[in-house]
Amino acid sequence: MGRHKPLLIALFFTFVAGMAHGACQNDAVDLKGDWGQARFVIEVADEPEERGRGLMFVEEMPMMAGMLFVYERPQTASFWMRNTLIPLDMIFADISGTVQHVHANAIPHDETPILGGDNIYAVLEVNGGMAERLGIVPGTVMRHPAFAAQEAAWPCAAE
Repeated sequence: MGRHKPLLIALFFTFVAGMAHGACQNDAVDLKGDWGQARFVIEVADEPEERGRGLMFVEEMPMMAGMLFVYERPQTASFWMRNTLIPLDMIFADISGTVQHVHANAIPHDETPILGGDNIYAVLEVNGGMAERLGIVPGTVMRHPAFAAQEAAWPCAAE
């Protein structure tokens, strides 16, 4: 933890500042539900090569960090864990940013397909166990600039 303490402190202040101002940022995704709210600092994978590489070969990831996979249009989503070294939670959302499915603790290196469902527009990958720890379940909503304001369940302009 010692070597990650400055990053965790920075993530905390990013979380507090972003939540207080309701700011949408390309490098962060907010989630909210009956359980409360959370913000993850993310990388966006919106090109085929980026989505194909994903979090392969990543040895560790800060607690409130992740990757947001964004598709050109809603589609059937399926992932696997080839060359992925850490357990991940996969949070599958539709075009409105509403979580449709959560796959918890995907097993590193497992090539079994992980089906997220149909009409999936974005997938948030975070450290394994985070979805359960925070209470992220279907019905939770995401806020990020990738979700067009006219379709978003929680638009960027909303507080």
